[in-house]
Amino acid sequence: MKVLARRYLVSGVVQGVGFRWFVEREAQGLGVAGFVRNLDDGRVEVQAQGTQAQMGDLEGALWKGPRMAEVRSVEVEEISPHAWVGFRMRG
Repeated sequence: MKVLARRYLVSGVVQGVGFRWFVEREAQGLGVAGFVRNLDDGRVEVQAQGTQAQMGDLEGALWKGPRMAEVRSVEVEEISPHAWVGFRMRG
């Protein structure tokens, strides 16, 4: 089973609306490893790894976000896999 690792940059109304909590819960439920954090420019960064199916489900969740969020874009970049265990919120 091939493991994919990706960096997502989520733009829109994604800070101060529970977005990081939402991503952490979704990622943990999917069994994805990695982290989520706010960036100083107002975006949210997610670095995650999992199977193709897990990553597809995570990306779908990022586009949806929690109820108060307004996701305008999700940039995706392939990155090298890491030795992450579990999924955490940073910062």
